Amino acid sequence: MATVRGFFTPKTATGRSSLVPSPPWYYSGDLLTVEYRTDPARVAELLPEPLTLADEDPGAVAVIWADWQSCSGGREELLDPVRSQYKECFVVVRCAYRGRTFSRCVYIWVDKDFAIARGMHQGYPKKLGSIHMTRPHPYGLAAPRLGEGGVFGATLAAADRRLAQAVVRLREPSETNGSVNGHPMAHNRWLPSIEPGKGLALDELIATSGASFEGGQAWSGEAEIELFDAPTEELAGLTVDEVIGGYYRQVGVSWNGGTLLESGTSGAE
Repeated sequence: MATVRGFFTPKTATGRSSLVPSPPWYYSGDLLTVEYRTDPARVAELLPEPLTLADEDPGAVAVIWADWQSCSGGREELLDPVRSQYKECFVVVRCAYRGRTFSRCVYIWVDKDFAIARGMHQGYPKKLGSIHMTRPHPYGLAAPRLGEGGVFGATLAAADRRLAQAVVRLREPSETNGSVNGHPMAHNRWLPSIEPGKGLALDELIATSGASFEGGQAWSGEAEIELFDAPTEELAGLTVDEVIGGYYRQVGVSWNGGTLLESGTSGAE
């Protein structure tokens, strides 16, 4: 009988075809964040038991555009950029579990298949999308500067429909690039049973956070954001009631696993 290898499918005799290599995974990128407040009831609808609304600012939402370059421990992806570069847009809320505050990604779109595979392992609900954001550059007129007066735009689309667009005008240095995405993540890993009516074969509530982090100077400023409805998307249900602000920061993070909080108790369908 053949021995097949690989962290993820497809598994082969060599493992070379695996969609993603094993962790640790490393990320360097630019983050454009818009934070706003919505009706906390809209957030609560997206929190499966036993998660509940956070005590502090329960209606706060962060929409984050990211332009990433990523790699595994061998870093060979960096010399084959199609395997390392991707963009994403993810939507984060805060929640509570047994008295502790967590962040949770409730929606996320990416533009590469390997990013979707990593998300399946990490509990991120990733879907394919088209993501674009203005890039800073220190020279010329074709890019804003990362500093006071810099103006950045970002768009998100999926299945030929625009879902979100934003503009951030940087005003001043900031200690952080927002507060909503500042906690460990509480995610679910779900996989339906292959047998009809048997529920979930995988049902885990997990906690994850970066194994390491470094970041450049964060900048904050005024922000505008619009969300649009679509036949197979519900992002617009997190209506923008009050914009908190916008942020831009360049960061480097690493990820190397998480912790099981509980299993088999979500009742998810």
